[in-house]
Amino acid sequence: MNTIMRKSVLSVAGLAFAGGVFAGPVAAHANPVDAKPAAAAVQTAAPKPQGAQSHIGLNDEQTANVKAIIAATKKAGLPERAAVISIATSLQESKLENLGHLGDANDHDSLGLFQQRPSSGWGTPEQITDPEYSTTAFLKGLKQVDGWQDMALTDAAQTVQVSAYPDAYAQWEQQATDLVTQHWNS
Repeated sequence: MNTIMRKSVLSVAGLAFAGGVFAGPVAAHANPVDAKPAAAAVQTAAPKPQGAQSHIGLNDEQTANVKAIIAATKKAGLPERAAVISIATSLQESKLENLGHLGDANDHDSLGLFQQRPSSGWGTPEQITDPEYSTTAFLKGLKQVDGWQDMALTDAAQTVQVSAYPDAYAQWEQQATDLVTQHWNS
């Protein structure tokens, strides 16, 4: 990050923290051992969502899947930004529904929250349809992406997922951010 941008981000973050404003759930550079005020200040510097945003209402099952993705992210020791990327990816791939085999409507042998494929090495059908396992598998792929913390959400998700629609993940960033803000500490 260049010096001017860093000073700008720190200035905005300092003002937000001083005013008691918490504007975003993600921290591109958050370190879990940082003190709480510093983590909150960095979180306000989260990137803005790209492009037009989509939003869907969630039922109890979808909300439970959000919570499962957040729990798996925490268990993996990753920051809120990883949960935002994971939830946005699942919103695009399955609308946060743990999809089984859909017959002719299936994209190859894609299953679960992330539409992962057993034939591509993501795991067995039973594993892929387990929300904790599928999230952990997605996060393992995300951790292998150099610089994912600083990438646009759609670029990070696409690098893991290799979708035919690489820009589609961006439309879910705001809802994913809102869901992580709502459920991260619950």
